[in-house]
Amino acid sequence: MAQLRQEVDPSEVGLDARALDRLDQHFARHVDEGRLPGYLVAVARGGRVAHLTTHGHRDLAAGLPVEADTLWRVYSMTKPVTAVAVLQLVEQGLLSLDDPVDRYVPAFADPRVYESGSGADVRTRPADGPILIRHLLTHTAGLTFGFYHDHPVDALYRAAGLEFSVPPGADLAETVEVYASLPLQFEPGTQWNYSVASNVLGRVIELVSGQPLDEFFAERIFRPLGMTDAGFHLTPEQCGRLAELYGETDDGGIAPVPGLPVRSRPRFLSGSGGIVATAQDFHRFMEMLRRGGELDGTRVLRPGTLAGMTRNQLPGGADRRSFGAPVHQERNNEGLGFGFNVSVVVDPARTVVPQGLGTYGWTGVATTAFWVDPSHDLTVQFMTQVRPKKLKVFPELRRLVHEALAD
Repeated sequence: MAQLRQEVDPSEVGLDARALDRLDQHFARHVDEGRLPGYLVAVARGGRVAHLTTHGHRDLAAGLPVEADTLWRVYSMTKPVTAVAVLQLVEQGLLSLDDPVDRYVPAFADPRVYESGSGADVRTRPADGPILIRHLLTHTAGLTFGFYHDHPVDALYRAAGLEFSVPPGADLAETVEVYASLPLQFEPGTQWNYSVASNVLGRVIELVSGQPLDEFFAERIFRPLGMTDAGFHLTPEQCGRLAELYGETDDGGIAPVPGLPVRSRPRFLSGSGGIVATAQDFHRFMEMLRRGGELDGTRVLRPGTLAGMTRNQLPGGADRRSFGAPVHQERNNEGLGFGFNVSVVVDPARTVVPQGLGTYGWTGVATTAFWVDPSHDLTVQFMTQVRPKKLKVFPELRRLVHEALAD
């Protein structure tokens, strides 16, 4: 089994070792002060890993350290994988970005849009047009998450048992039917609202391909890319390498919390956040993206398709703040557009922390992150397992990595 390893000295690829040491010291303090259990960070340039650090524990109670082969619940970092799967079907001619979703999931026919009221008094009207596949890929479909507390439709999701995106005991097909029964927050294509859309895409993948989502991912993405540990559930051999999941406590510490049920095949296969992977797995996925859809002679997507996925798809070059639903109209979204299930830097002068133009990637709710910076030929991943309340890791991570760019 291959493990991620450092391949080159940072100075050989234009990275400042002292700045990378500051990065390590910063996150080691988080571990030493009890804000993180442990972490892995990897920085590669030109495809070669120039910095790899593991620190702390994957399981505090058991005293098990973070190691290069530790398995992580990557949660929403699953979404770019789902986008790749959808785009493979588009390339095969089995699906079009402009297909209405109800062609595959009839329950989405005749969608209705929120107009006014709340609870049982919500009033809706027919949508002006259908939800398209591209709306799901760009989170502009009008769907939402139940854990938002910003709009009456969010409350309808919670009332339908969707506070955690899936009704208790439901599978993917059953869950998507519940989504389809609820009103949209807005007309499809008119706003950006991060949502359950990728679960709908997961169901579309199943219906178009005739395969369960986990089998499609394994056959079409994980095995071809050599992502040997990635999947929706673990084998008995893998279970000992899984990192424990923690939640941030009110006093800034951490305590164990329930995580995805990945020790056996889950009933609900989430295209939004269901996979587990090692750093080596995600390095290979990032390398495929960085290389335009190909890795080690295996082509997963055509270069033009990959370019479309990682290019801002919001109308008129808008960023997520200007095009976002009210809950997303915050300073952190300035200068950041959105491609197909990835954030895209459209204006580095306006981002909160330094980022190269065209940088794309995404994060996970357990404080995992990855990004690809084409302007600096850089890939970065950060793995830990903490569901945060106030903990802010990503701005400092981005700033410290940017400071390591010596050229």
